[in-house]
Amino acid sequence: YTDENVVYWYHGLKVDGDVETKLFTSEFSDDYDALPAYEQIYALAGPVQTYRVTGDPRIKADADATIRLFDRFYLDSEQGGYFSHIDPILLSPDHASLGPNQARKNWNSVGDHAPAYLINLYLATGEQRYADMLEYTFDTIVERFPDLKNSPFVQERFHRDWTPDTTHGWQQNRAVVGHNLKIAWNLARMNSLRPKDVYLDTAVALGESMPEIGSDRQRGGWYDVVERVKVDGEERFRFTWHDRKAWWQQEQAILAYLILHGVTGRLDFRTEARDAQSFYNAFFLDHDEGAVYFNTLASGLPYLLGVERLKGSHSMSMYHSAELCYLAAVYNNLLVNGSPMDFWFKPDPEQIPDRVLRVAPDLLPAGSVRIASVEIDGVEHTDFNAQALTVRLPDTSGRVKVRVRLKGESRTEVKG
Repeated sequence: YTDENVVYWYHGLKVDGDVETKLFTSEFSDDYDALPAYEQIYALAGPVQTYRVTGDPRIKADADATIRLFDRFYLDSEQGGYFSHIDPILLSPDHASLGPNQARKNWNSVGDHAPAYLINLYLATGEQRYADMLEYTFDTIVERFPDLKNSPFVQERFHRDWTPDTTHGWQQNRAVVGHNLKIAWNLARMNSLRPKDVYLDTAVALGESMPEIGSDRQRGGWYDVVERVKVDGEERFRFTWHDRKAWWQQEQAILAYLILHGVTGRLDFRTEARDAQSFYNAFFLDHDEGAVYFNTLASGLPYLLGVERLKGSHSMSMYHSAELCYLAAVYNNLLVNGSPMDFWFKPDPEQIPDRVLRVAPDLLPAGSVRIASVEIDGVEHTDFNAQALTVRLPDTSGRVKVRVRLKGESRTEVKG
């Protein structure tokens, strides 16, 4: 903790023999010598998921202190949203050293809080302040990001006053296909927590428009970056650099269409989910060396040049792959197929407020999932609320092993 009573996370650790050096500022070219919001955001992904399993209050304290960092230094309390970068000395979004990142906002700084850590923090605690922050970020997204007058793709970068920044670095006036899908996915999740017509309408609209302009309708799979506006006289949105397909963009498509199908019951969304899963399973899994490929060619052949031949880099770690495995299983089993699914926790009841363990696997439609059974240390346990998805832990100290079996309820499917 610093003098400001906040936690910040290092960009990385440089190890040279026995010497370990902490790297405070980013060394990634887009963010060099700055503190980008997304690095602080994604630093919480693993710890908060661990907190869901263990309930360790030390992790929650770090997460709360990081949120104080966001509110103290990244939040624009006058015009809304969160700035994308602050400088490392004054912790200001306005410092001239930030160059093209000075007083800027983007998708990552506003939208990535929810999937990286904030939804899980709410699910683990039920605290309304986390729900309020989620609502604030999603209200900002639906107000500021859609740009239907100019493009079916959302606008992703902004100046302080929310005028679009269409000359920034590599992005210019371009769309990251996966970010559009990610917005649809997370709006569909948020609509189950605090339903608003604009949340679901925006999610469905993106779900309807993206396949034709962001996916490969012949070979399957989802593209990377395209121009947001068509060139005069052309029928398609041009590829910015290439027609390769990145692993994380497939993830966004799979999760977006699985939950859109689960929420709306529409069969066309189920078809998109199945197509995306088929392409991913056919071409991204490395059956020889393990893990998943970073990129494939349009045909599905692995692309193994430069940093994209690696399975760990500044851009690729466990987050997207683990998130996909977990939530695809949740959505397929509980929302789509109505199959039971087991979840495991290992909390210390003394560290859990009121000894109430919250076991909801994600933000899902009310009544769509219930607890079927619970075991603690291998013994049947009946003190739970099946509909509220909570388990009252025994009055004991020390960690206990909790197995919770959840069951999806039947749903009605409709044609899109």
